[in-house]
Amino acid sequence: MNITTTLPKDVIDLLAKKAKELNLPKNKIIERALKVYLENIEKAEYAKSYKQASTDTDLLQIAEEGMTDYWKQLNDSEKA
Repeated sequence: MNITTTLPKDVIDLLAKKAKELNLPKNKIIERALKVYLENIEKAEYAKSYKQASTDTDLLQIAEEGMTDYWKQLNDSEKA
C-alpha cells in the first residue's frame, strides 16, 4: 500500500542522512519508527487504563473480592 505525505525539510534531511548511515531504504526507517511509535501509544493507553482503574472504587472492590476467593482456593488446595 502506498501513502503520500509531506514532511518538513529538516525531517527529510535527517531521514536521508540516517538512511545513508544505516544503509537502509528511507521507507524501512519510517516503517520501523512508525511501528515503535504506535506500540508506545498502545502501551501508554494501557498504562492510563490501569491508572484510571486504580481510582475506581467499584472495580477495586470486585478485585478484592476476587482475591479473597483466590486465597481461599489456594488454602483449600494446600489442605488436599
